[in-house]
Amino acid sequence: MTLCFVLRSGSAGQNKQHTITKNTAKLDRETEELHHERVSLTVGKLIQQGRQGLGINQKELATRISEKPQVIADYECGKAIPNNQVLGKIERVLDRQTRGVRMS
Repeated sequence: MTLCFVLRSGSAGQNKQHTITKNTAKLDRETEELHHERVSLTVGKLIQQGRQGLGINQKELATRISEKPQVIADYECGKAIPNNQVLGKIERVLDRQTRGVRMS
């Protein structure tokens, strides 16, 4: 019986757990230092008013733009990171401009 071992280049002698811990710590530092722009409450109110003007709920708007209902909820309460594709789809359904409105 013959045994064959394959060594992957660059993996011999590395402590993978240590590497993962270092990467996690680095990610934590970056997360604490970086702050992403969020949709303003003004944009959220515009979306909510437009949606209510059409007589639809968050779930129905989400279905119309092929997104999850939580996406609409996040935009309306100012938790979402602005995405021009999502905002464009919302604008088309609501026939209301949301991009260019001051973000916070």
